[in-house]
Order: sequence, then C-alpha cells, then structure tokens
Amino acid sequence: MSPTFASSMVRLCRGRFLMGSDRHYPEEAPRRVAEVDDFLIDEHPVTNAQFAHFVAETGYRTFAETPPDPDAYPGLSVADAQAGSAVFVSPPGPVPPGQPAAWWRFIAGACWRHPEGPDSTIEDRATHPVVQIAYEDAQAYAHWAGKALPTEAEWEYAARGGLEGAEYAWGDELAPGGHFMANYWQGRFPWENTLEDGFARTSPIGAFPANPYGLHDMIGNVWEWTTDWFTTRTTDERACCGPPRTRPGTREESLDPSMPPALRTPRKVVKGGSHLCAPNYCRRYRPAARYPQATDSPTSHIGFRCIKRL
Repeated sequence: MSPTFASSMVRLCRGRFLMGSDRHYPEEAPRRVAEVDDFLIDEHPVTNAQFAHFVAETGYRTFAETPPDPDAYPGLSVADAQAGSAVFVSPPGPVPPGQPAAWWRFIAGACWRHPEGPDSTIEDRATHPVVQIAYEDAQAYAHWAGKALPTEAEWEYAARGGLEGAEYAWGDELAPGGHFMANYWQGRFPWENTLEDGFARTSPIGAFPANPYGLHDMIGNVWEWTTDWFTTRTTDERACCGPPRTRPGTREESLDPSMPPALRTPRKVVKGGSHLCAPNYCRRYRPAARYPQATDSPTSHIGFRCIKRL
C-alpha cells in the first residue's frame, strides 16, 4: 500500500529541453535536445523519516546492512566480509587530487541508520536525505511507495526548473549576491571545509531555496540515483513507448573497464552533486553533471527521490 507522506509531488508537463553541456566534463557532452513526458516528482529527496517508515512497514534490510557473500567478491576474506559502507573522512591536510582512497573509508556498521559508522545516529536528522542507499534499496522503496526512479533525462529536466541553458538550477552564478543556493563544499577539498553554508555533511530539507519548479535539493546535499546505465555514447533513438533515449546505455557498457573482470560492477548515472562537491574538485553541482556509480556501492553522500509517470 502506498504510504501517505507530508511531502508532496510536483507535476511537470511534457516538454523538450537542452540536456547536457559542452563546457564542462566530457561525459556531459554533447549538449542536445531531449524530451520527457508528463510526470510527478518528489518535492525533495527521500528523508530519513520516510525511509524509516518504509523499513518499519516492510522489515527491509539495505545492502549496507547485509554482510557480503565472499563468493560474489573474489579475493574478499571471510574476516573482511562485514556489513558496512563507504564514509567520507576528511584527511588532516592536503592530498594530491585524484586519490579518493585518501578520503573514503569502508566502515563496518555504516548504514542508513548510522551514516558515518556505528557511533553515528540519525536521531536529529529526520528531515535530512537518507544516505548509504544502494541502487537496489532505492528501487525497493520506490516499488513500495507505488512510484519509480527517474531517468536521467527526467531528472535533469526537473533540476533545470525551466531555465533553458542556465549553468545552475537557479541561474548562471554559483552564489548570487554571496547567497548559497545549495549545500556544497566551501574551502579546499578534501581537507579544508570552511562551512560557510553552515553544513559539514547533509542538510535538512528546505535549508536552501527551491528551484523554479518548487523542487528542493536538486543540486548539492546528496547525489541521486537514476535508472540509466552510465555510458558516454549518445543517440537520438526513441523507445517504443517513451521519450527519446538520449543515452540508451546497456549494463555491459556501464562496466568499469579499469577494474579486474571479476570485480566489474554495473554503474548507474547519479545526478546533482553533493555536499562534497567543491569549486576546486568535482564541480558537479549543476543539472548537466553526471557520474557513474557502482550499483553495489552505497556511500555517505548518495540518496534518491522518486517520480510517478502519467
């Protein structure tokens, strides 16, 4: 049965828009026309309180709460087969760019209830976006709620808020008049966070202005899952019963070629950036930005929101 939530959904009408960007990361190009049909989208990411309601009604256990099967991960010892997840831990000083192992740690016991590890809690974060969510967890919640996860095109259409070609979800200036419009990193990532926006990690819903469609946190705060397999190939193919598929990636195309064959995990597109995106690193706090995330890799900065297609 679909639950009743205090939050609402916003109806977006069928439309065409300019998707992607030719000015930033290569995987965002080319800028192109895309089309979406009518749909409803959650006003904000799914919160801890909403996810707790789902778990209470279903008894669901998330990916991060379930110890991995060593047979599914060649080379993983039985001792290391612990339930847990990836948590951002700021290093004590500057580190060379491109070395995420310097700021990510696998912490046993980290999960949606304990986002930074077993000593952390969400007791005072009921209205914060839920994190430590794997793709399968987001799918399970959406199915229970009678909803779905958005495609990349649907997500980007909503994030742009009707501002055709704008750099950000609110215009072309990152902090207009010195006002922060989203939760992202200030200072030199990953070791210096000046906290000018007031938040070291996630922020509660409504802490920053909604976009022109009335949607909160489409940019920053947490990355959000979409249903698209990650690929850099584009096409103008049209699905038989839906909008043009501007990036119809396959599961096989989404596999990370840098990983050994036995460890290659399919990757979905996540959108919107997070509180860890910074001007000096990962400038993905934009509607066009996209990132390949392994479906079995929940982290302390990934959440989701749902849609209903009409």
